[in-house]
Amino acid sequence: MKKIFIYYSYSGNGDSIAELFKNSGYEIRKVIRKKPLSKRFLIAMLKGGFEALSKKKAKLIDFDNDVSNYDEVVIGSPIWNGRISSPINTVLSSTNLKGKKLSFVLYAGGGEAPKAIKRIKKEYVNSEIIILREPKEYKEELSKISSLLSK
Repeated sequence: MKKIFIYYSYSGNGDSIAELFKNSGYEIRKVIRKKPLSKRFLIAMLKGGFEALSKKKAKLIDFDNDVSNYDEVVIGSPIWNGRISSPINTVLSSTNLKGKKLSFVLYAGGGEAPKAIKRIKKEYVNSEIIILREPKEYKEELSKISSLLSK
């Protein structure tokens, strides 16, 4: 069974998760914005939060949206303003995920993402959703994805 983890990371949380998936046999595909967010955290969060609120799709550098050779797809996204990030909005709108075993790993400062969960449950009914609170800082949060890694 071929598996892939597609993710975006602004602050390194997604990168720490990707390492675990890579070590468990997943192919890793990191999403990179054409126009990076500001290095100043507050400005980046304001812009990212506005983009997420308006469901904007960020332009990406060389994103390969072909997942036809994979049985399982895991999407990783930071939560901005309670919503999925704009780079992952692009991934979701341009990638055919039908017929895939689909899971989402969301990483949020507060550890909650009710608006993102509502959207995922509506659009991707049978997907699994795992929410992590700042996994780069709180390493124990990474244990929440063990159910995905052991399959």
